[in-house]
Amino acid sequence: MALKRSTTIALTVAVAFFMQNLDTTAVNTAVPAMAHSFGTDVIHLSAGITSYMIALAIFIPVSGWIADRFGTRKVFCAAIVFFIIASVLCGTSQNLTQFVIFRVMQGMAGAMMTPVGRLAVLKSTSKGELVSAMNTITVPALIAPILGPLIGGYLTTYWSWHWIFLLNIPISIFCIILAWNNMPKEKEEKDIKKRFDKVGFILSGLGFAGFMYGVEMFSHTEVHFWIPIVMIIVSVSLIYLNVKYSKHTSNPLIDYSILRIDTYRMTITMGTITRMIIGVAPYLVPLMFQIGFGLSPFESGLLFVATMAGNLSMKTATVWTIRHFPFRNILIVNGILMAFFTLCTAFLLPTTPVWLIVLVMFLSGMTRSMQFTSITTLAFSDVPSDKMTPANSLYSTIQQMSSGLGIAMGAVLLRFSNVLNGGTAGDYTVPDFRLAFIFVSILAAIHLYGYSKLKPDDGNSVRNKK
Repeated sequence: MALKRSTTIALTVAVAFFMQNLDTTAVNTAVPAMAHSFGTDVIHLSAGITSYMIALAIFIPVSGWIADRFGTRKVFCAAIVFFIIASVLCGTSQNLTQFVIFRVMQGMAGAMMTPVGRLAVLKSTSKGELVSAMNTITVPALIAPILGPLIGGYLTTYWSWHWIFLLNIPISIFCIILAWNNMPKEKEEKDIKKRFDKVGFILSGLGFAGFMYGVEMFSHTEVHFWIPIVMIIVSVSLIYLNVKYSKHTSNPLIDYSILRIDTYRMTITMGTITRMIIGVAPYLVPLMFQIGFGLSPFESGLLFVATMAGNLSMKTATVWTIRHFPFRNILIVNGILMAFFTLCTAFLLPTTPVWLIVLVMFLSGMTRSMQFTSITTLAFSDVPSDKMTPANSLYSTIQQMSSGLGIAMGAVLLRFSNVLNGGTAGDYTVPDFRLAFIFVSILAAIHLYGYSKLKPDDGNSVRNKK
């Protein structure tokens, strides 16, 4: 019965994860069309994408406190309702300013939806079943970024980019029905000891949001380079103050003491870089296919959908691999393959045979799927039950920031490559995309050294089904 309930909850949460990631990545494919509609540059439109991630970074830390106080089912369903409202507003945007505002609203809803959903899974799943449960909820997060460009490309080419957001309505309603019927009803927790940490909220919100916006500002040609540098320094200082402050309060909004667990800390540090590298592809590849290769948004999505096949092919293989091999070996060996296929992407050309492009996309999807699921499972492998809520809140914040930073990193590297190649701002060519992907592949290879610090038996508590 416990297994049946945990599996059902995982599948329910997977639907929400699918919708949220589908929305985010479908927008990536529609960027050129939206930029034309709003009368702005494609790089500037990245502000509309990263604003969503910034909102997530600000409000995700609150999700744990709200879920404990009002119950995961209520919060999860309410967040989906708010997500519907924000999606409709995004679909009616007339300019970039409106789009950014409404995307922030979407981010606020997503900040409650994703971490609370994962928390419901963690609370209902034993350590022995954690590998399967994490695989269930991470696969949609990997499939949606592949279907996103295809669906977004189709809607943008044959309908209008506005329909990308309206598509969330039926999926959201279906998810609410599933959640209300399957998630257990919890008692509200109004214990005064769980009072809201206002200082922690301000420090973490300003720190995380400022850091992400500072990185995103590097892609703006009209902004002097010292401005984002100063913003990042100030933001890191605020995060540092938040860490210090959390040690002296009984109920911190973000409990950084969870970082003392080696495996968890590794997925926050090295894992952040890994997720950034994974998040670059759904942003840069569709842009390269459209701007560099001259394909339509739908044609671009059709090529990129090969990555989904790679993701799906690894679903069963990932569980088997984690059961039979140490996390350290998996992350290093598979990480090398991920870096290699990222490098292969850099050398694709408009004249490259379609079958070869599809093969590269397929193999890239396989390696990214394995890496993403592995670090997500490892994150909670050694976390005790009473620390799941703070661990989930911090991990969700960092994971969403990683996705936003991946997009921002892609925009910055593309702009930097354009400058190195002597190109015109906003006029990107195949060599610009090639150089950007080469930079990403180098980072993908170098950061793997961090995973060598893992012990052979790290994460063994979830590797053997009990």
